[in-house]
Amino acid sequence: MPELRFDGKVAIVTGAGHGLGRSHALLLAERGAKLVVNDLGGALDGTGASAGPAAEVAELIVKNGGEAVASTDSVATPEGAEGIVRTAIDAFGRVDVLVNNAGILRDKSFGKMTVEEFDAVLAVHVRGSFLVSRAVFPHMKEQRYGRIVNTTSPAGLFGNFGQANYSTAKMGLVGLTKTLGIEGARAGIKANAIAPIAWTRMTEALLPAELEQKLGPEKISPLVAFLAHESCETSGEVFSVGGGRVARVFVAEGPGWSTGDLTIEAIAENWDAILTEEPHLPTTLGEQAAASMRAML
Repeated sequence: MPELRFDGKVAIVTGAGHGLGRSHALLLAERGAKLVVNDLGGALDGTGASAGPAAEVAELIVKNGGEAVASTDSVATPEGAEGIVRTAIDAFGRVDVLVNNAGILRDKSFGKMTVEEFDAVLAVHVRGSFLVSRAVFPHMKEQRYGRIVNTTSPAGLFGNFGQANYSTAKMGLVGLTKTLGIEGARAGIKANAIAPIAWTRMTEALLPAELEQKLGPEKISPLVAFLAHESCETSGEVFSVGGGRVARVFVAEGPGWSTGDLTIEAIAENWDAILTEEPHLPTTLGEQAAASMRAML
């Protein structure tokens, strides 16, 4: 197969100063993309700011013969999101790829989590991805082409102790991804999400040290690059990725149980049938609703 390249394409990667985002930006640049390297430069909990991380990655790309500019705008405000996209338009004249990767952590058990800690995480992960996607969407629609890659998490798909805020945010990104895939279809815009398992500064305290090499960010970025490539026609999907393994993650529905006279007691008596795991795999809202409609016939 010929090498998949991004010559002439312009990509924005948020949270690109460290870890996964840095790896994504470097790989896309290596394959010919022009980069906007966005990173607020704050701590893991979102506090503070520094121009250093974004500038360092942009400088490295230029040193390696690529084209890149740094952005330190915040994804969590409309002004910041518009600024990120404006940086791309001013520097390169267009935007073809958006990788929503920026994120923070405010881990705490649910009983101890404050409203501020919950809101802060959603503001970056969900609101940030929405705002930057909203800012770039008109440009992609006008050029009838675009690729958006969001970053969900196994914590969002399956839950995780001490991460009610993070899990909620990451599952929200699944819904955003699927809707962007639907609404972008007519304009040639594809949207997908990755659920990475990787050794980064966000996860180093959670993963065994011996997995650092096996779960490096470089094991994630090739999937991001493929989903961002013009040859990828898939849209609205979620993929687990880590350690060299890639798998589609999907929502399944059991065959269910139905009756013309639904009561609390009837549900209790047929609960085992309702819990049956034989999968039905709806891929759209209409397909899911159709199963209920058939049950009523």
